Formats: sequence, C-alpha cells, structure tokens
Amino acid sequence: MKEVTLYTDGGCDPNPGPGGYGIVLISGGRRKELSGGYRLSTNNRMELIAAIKGLEALNEPCKVRLFSDSKYLVQAINQGWVRAWKAHGWRRSGKTPAANSDLWDRLLSLCQKHQVEFVWVKGHAGNPENERCDRLVMRAMRAPNLDIDDRYESSISKGQQPRLI
Repeated sequence: MKEVTLYTDGGCDPNPGPGGYGIVLISGGRRKELSGGYRLSTNNRMELIAAIKGLEALNEPCKVRLFSDSKYLVQAINQGWVRAWKAHGWRRSGKTPAANSDLWDRLLSLCQKHQVEFVWVKGHAGNPENERCDRLVMRAMRAPNLDIDDRYESSISKGQQPRLI
C-alpha cells in the first residue's frame, strides 16, 4: 500500500459561523494542498470534513498517518467512541444523540477503505504542516460563495439548537 502523510485542520470564525478546512497530503516526495469553506458550520464539523476530504482525495487504498490538532476527532476515533455511538444508533453513553453522525459515518466508511492512524498534534505550536493547514482554513473561510453545509443548516431551520460538540 502507498504510504501517505495527511495533515488536516478545520475551523469557524465565529463558532458556529463561516467555516473552512485545510489539507496537506504528502506521499512519495509529492505534495498536494486542498481547502474549502462553508457559509455556516461549526469547528468540529470542519475538523471532520477536513479528514473526510483528505481521505476522499486518495485514488486508491492507502496506509495513512492523519495528523490533526482536534482532540475531538482523534480521541473519538482512537478511544472507540465513534464506533460505540454508531453501534448504539448514534447515541452517546447518556442516551443523548451523537453530534455530527452524518460526518462520522462518512469517516468510518473511509477508514474501512484505508488503513488510517490518527495522530494528535498540538495546534499553533510551530508544526509547519499544521500551520500551513491553519492558513488554508483562514483563507477558505473568507472566500466568496462558500458552500452550504446542508445537514447543519437544515438542523437550524428545523428549530433544533445548534450543537457545538
């Protein structure tokens, strides 16, 4: 399997608000950067979308080391929370609905295609690739004509309280 290093970041300003994601893919001496934004979302949704978009950019099954400064993303995967939420009908241990189940489901499917190791990296601590992802996020969220995060915006239009977790 081809080995890939993937750095991802996501954010909103304010949260919730306009959001962006940034991705740096490195493999075999080649590098690719991706970014995009949404007119209304949350920090956590953007972190998940960054991981999803990065893995979706791979043309074949790969062995991936995915670096993220999101403890929400890395811990939920590495500590098995996401698989437990899915096994319980997207409910958390307190029987409350798990936030972002649409994105978690997409991410789990991609993790079946690729061998993914999730690694937490401290944000804003001088890691060049994480810093680059952060700059891509900031640029993307300020771009004109941002995409629509349908799932998030439809939950708000139905009168549901926006969830930040």
